[in-house]
Amino acid sequence: MSQNGNNTSRPSFWAMILSVLAAMFGVQKGKNRERDFTQGNPWIFIIIGIIMTTAFVFLLIAVVKTVLLNANKI
Repeated sequence: MSQNGNNTSRPSFWAMILSVLAAMFGVQKGKNRERDFTQGNPWIFIIIGIIMTTAFVFLLIAVVKTVLLNANKI
């Protein structure tokens, strides 16, 4: 059933990734959030969120190690 002519298809893979990124930064649009909660598979969002959080942590570790190695050379 369509609500106010909204598209009832599931969000694409890239739309889910963008939604997770926006949610991580706290800038998710209400329309997209509503679409995700009504039409998206929660397990896919959870898995994408875990993968992206893990990648973010490893990125932070790499940046800190690089900064510390360069600080020791000074």
